[in-house]
Amino acid sequence: MNLRDIYIAGRRLRHLVRHTPLHYSWYLSKACGGRVMLKLENLQYTGSFKVRGAFNKLLQLSIGDMPYGIIAASSGNHAQGLGYVCNHLGVEATIIVPLHTPRVKIEAIRKYGVDLILHGEEYMEAERLARKMGLEQKKPFISGYNDPQIIEGQGTLGLEMLESTLDFDIVLVPVGGGGLISGVGAAVKGTDKNIEVVGVQTMASPVMSESLRMGSIVDMPLRDSIAEGLHGGIEESSITFEICKKHVDGFILVREKTILKAISNHLQFDHQVVEGAGAVGAAAIIENPERFKGKNVGVVVSGGNIDEGLLKQAANIM
Repeated sequence: MNLRDIYIAGRRLRHLVRHTPLHYSWYLSKACGGRVMLKLENLQYTGSFKVRGAFNKLLQLSIGDMPYGIIAASSGNHAQGLGYVCNHLGVEATIIVPLHTPRVKIEAIRKYGVDLILHGEEYMEAERLARKMGLEQKKPFISGYNDPQIIEGQGTLGLEMLESTLDFDIVLVPVGGGGLISGVGAAVKGTDKNIEVVGVQTMASPVMSESLRMGSIVDMPLRDSIAEGLHGGIEESSITFEICKKHVDGFILVREKTILKAISNHLQFDHQVVEGAGAVGAAAIIENPERFKGKNVGVVVSGGNIDEGLLKQAANIM
């Protein structure tokens, strides 16, 4: 994973994805005594950064690579990104999502005309079925994180942040399987090694942070989380593990009640609808204000596809 490949991906996607704004958050800046800028990928097509990697991957496949379409597993946003791109390119898609995927995401996926299957209590169960079906039906499996072209596409948002300002001390990135932080980390460290790249995970699903602590990818029990986009295990031998070892300086784990507070604050002060996975960066600042005092902080707000019930719950604590 290198900066040149991410720049090439950026040129490839220039007219296909939104160059989302970098927004000054006065309330988070005041809370920590620093300067906090939000990269608003909740305003991206499909409401998530995932469309970047989906476009970058599928544009490099030929029709001969996918004569029967593609197949993927997702906790929601990867499915929407692929659905949007496949609809744009005229490619058939089969997507498998966990049973407890929020209704708003399921409805959004279906509107792109994909073959949608609900299976499993958590993401890895959906992925195992998708890989099995892909082999049987001769459809390439498109991982949401364990793929260099997906990662390069996600890294383009990191380039956009740096093109807007190089004046970052720390960049906070939500982490599930590690595709986003692998791309952003490669972009940031390839530009300025002095910028600290910090991953944010939930205490309910800290698989990547625990894997790096242990020195190998671990399988561990998980708890329910309102940041379902970050929930689940990591595929064995995932390339994101090694990339994170190289480019990620540390992790912060956040609590569920703080994520809910962060969603509420984004709504009240930034006037942005942000899902749980997208709000963990703000949650990290809320829980650790001294960590960011006097710092210029970039926060990736990764998505805005939030369940209506959770949004109402967040609005009620404003």
